[in-house]
Amino acid sequence: MPPARRRARAYDPARTRTAVLAQFAHVRTAVRGLTPEQLALPTRLGDWTVRELVAHIGRALSTVDRLLDEPEPARQDARLLDWPFAVAADADPIAATARRLAADHPDLDAHLAEVERRFTDRLDAHPGTRLLATSAGALPLADYLVTRTIELVVHTDDLAAAVPGLDIPYDRQALAAATRLLADAVAAKAPGGSTEVRIPPYAVVQCVEGPRHTRGTPPNVVETDPLTWVRLAAGRLAWKDAVTGAKVRASGERADLGELLPLLA
Repeated sequence: MPPARRRARAYDPARTRTAVLAQFAHVRTAVRGLTPEQLALPTRLGDWTVRELVAHIGRALSTVDRLLDEPEPARQDARLLDWPFAVAADADPIAATARRLAADHPDLDAHLAEVERRFTDRLDAHPGTRLLATSAGALPLADYLVTRTIELVVHTDDLAAAVPGLDIPYDRQALAAATRLLADAVAAKAPGGSTEVRIPPYAVVQCVEGPRHTRGTPPNVVETDPLTWVRLAAGRLAWKDAVTGAKVRASGERADLGELLPLLA
């Protein structure tokens, strides 16, 4: 019996907007205190420096501004769940843009402040139904805003990993939205009902083809915390390392998700 088709998860646009701005504010506060030496530190993103990473974080918001400047597509031809799988194709131009932005904006705090101002102004001027020509296809603005939580949460973690002692809070709603979208993405990548993925307190999904679980304790269970899940999905943490390090509990013959992860690379 094929698995039942899940209804697309709904996200409240107002809460998403608040979450995006809250996480961006956490990053701005942290970046404001960085020294030139800290901004020159390497990151885990290839040859990117912290300065280039910070410049790229600004693009989480400025990309919305750029897409709103483009002609509106005639119709929606993509789903929110298509976005995670389209990210890898943009890797090279993204890196080049990060380097250019870092060079063009020596005052990063002023740059991020302007990015935030333009972002809020544009959201005030456009409805959530306005279509954007994203890398995944035409998506409503309200849906695309959900993807910004992934960008911000992933790169907040990158920034904290690059600068020793840097403590950047995670907005609860931003982390929740990022976790849920990435959980739904793995279920879309491997549809089925034989394995239950639990990421408390934000998400539970079933995936992987095989015997469908209906009652009692599932025979195949994966459980982890939200930030570990985001790291796995973004390729910042390998599945084997997460299991070995007890960051993930996986039980059952169909509980190995190593072939499905990462999702964003």
